[in-house]
Amino acid sequence: MAIPQALKTLMSRKLILGTSVGVALIFMLAGVIFWGGFNTAMEVTNTMEFCISCHEMEENVYQEYKKSIHYNNRAGVQATCSDCHVPRPWGHKVVRKIQASNEVLHKVLGSIDTPEKFDNKRLELANNVWKAMKSTDSRECRNCHDFKTMQPENQKPRARKQHMNAMTAGNTCIDCHKGIAHKPVHDQLSDEEIESLTKPDPSIAINLPPQWEEFIAKEEEEKRLKKEQAEAAAEAARLAREKAKAEAAELAKQQAEAGAVATASTQAPSAASAGNGVDWSLVPSREVTIFYPGQTSMEWVLRGKDHGGARPVKAGDRCVDCHDAETADMGQKIVTGEKKKVEPTLIPGKRGSIPVQVQASYDATNLYLRFQWADAEHTPVPFVEGGKMDPENQMKLAFMLATDDIKYAGQAGCWGTCHADLDSMPFAPEGQQVTKYLTESRTKIELKGRRGKALGGWDKLKSEDEIASEFKAGHYMDIIRYKSGSKLVEDGHILASREMTEANPTEFVANKEGDQWVVEVVRKLNTGKEGDVPLATDQVYNFGFAIHDDYTQARYHHVSLGYKLGFDNVDAEINAIAR
Repeated sequence: MAIPQALKTLMSRKLILGTSVGVALIFMLAGVIFWGGFNTAMEVTNTMEFCISCHEMEENVYQEYKKSIHYNNRAGVQATCSDCHVPRPWGHKVVRKIQASNEVLHKVLGSIDTPEKFDNKRLELANNVWKAMKSTDSRECRNCHDFKTMQPENQKPRARKQHMNAMTAGNTCIDCHKGIAHKPVHDQLSDEEIESLTKPDPSIAINLPPQWEEFIAKEEEEKRLKKEQAEAAAEAARLAREKAKAEAAELAKQQAEAGAVATASTQAPSAASAGNGVDWSLVPSREVTIFYPGQTSMEWVLRGKDHGGARPVKAGDRCVDCHDAETADMGQKIVTGEKKKVEPTLIPGKRGSIPVQVQASYDATNLYLRFQWADAEHTPVPFVEGGKMDPENQMKLAFMLATDDIKYAGQAGCWGTCHADLDSMPFAPEGQQVTKYLTESRTKIELKGRRGKALGGWDKLKSEDEIASEFKAGHYMDIIRYKSGSKLVEDGHILASREMTEANPTEFVANKEGDQWVVEVVRKLNTGKEGDVPLATDQVYNFGFAIHDDYTQARYHHVSLGYKLGFDNVDAEINAIAR
């Protein structure tokens, strides 16, 4: 077929630099083919099938990834290798592909061709990824996750608070979310490396998005309404108590007039009243879920490699701010061995948490406390002969009181007395008994464990004069403990060590009512005894408690977070109501 003359003329027309239209079209077609082939190759190398085609990836990180939420989740949305490790912008993508040539070289050299070799280089490989993500403000993470589109009402309090801090301070995703798709190795970093990797960058800080501001405003309004309701309930309870007093006085008067022997003071209390005369039906109750802590010492709390919330705690955040609604989940993870580094010695069947109903009341002389919780079936301890650590005592209950003058008490309550070198803890010194103690009694507490140093400070005791000065300043934690087997009440304090005596003014009444333990306490506001925190009803105190159930002892107990105890103070988590 003959080519029309007009087409011949068009194809031979000269363009730039003497190139004809025909030659230009040939080059364009070649370019399209090349470009299509190049991009096809780029996309092929972005597939999961390509990424795991070598056994180094398939046998190691892929197996870990398959257990993560990025592989399998309720929404069915899967993030593949390239979604996290290959940039979407074309220029950055090409750079990443060029960098990958180094990985091909190591494939040829066999640098990580066995699981042992891979594990030996895992921290180095992870560090490279963390630093790359940090330098790009976690660009690949933000392809799917973005602060501006998050719904704060669907997040747990801990996550919500951390995200707000990150936005305003300039932190990025990888600062907190290491080890979410592969075996976590960030606990092998030193504290200095953690601090460097997680240091905020003010240049990426943003204002809270509108939905976050709206949520905060809504939360504040809910708090205000809740406070009003609590105040109204407290006033109603006060009126009910006044009415009960008036009725009791009237009854006593009538009995006296009738010549009755009984008086109001000698009448048997109602079913809702305790032997101490408190009508607990008129006292609000707060449920506190205590949990199994394993070996989570104060040093553990303050080390970023162990505890993701270390930075907020050091900045002054309270544990309850993030964890109050999570204690049951936390205890379950620890007691089942999911957090093996936190608890290497498991007790099969041990419950992870115990919901406890806590009530508090007071009068001019005493503080009254009531604890109620469900008993559980006996779960024998496999590493103790007979299965019971403390066969004499099925239950022990202890509570602590302190002021904010003690370091960490305001944030963590009695956790400030728990150290990594106590008896049965990971750094307990061999042949040396170490009880609870406070930071104020030591010249130094080892937090970082550099060069293999043991955490804690059992052997860094201050002089006797220095400790006496700390005690005089009120730097101690008041502790009261009850043992069910002997009905023994011990009173004491913690500073250089835990000092306990049987001579004390605190009264305990404990009973097993069906499957429920009920423990009632009467403690003088001001005992006049050294080591007892004097309680003023216009102040707020740090309060925490622990329960050894099922014949346990030492660290195998359940503990509360640190709460605030107040007197007719609806802002306090444990609010003692006037009788």
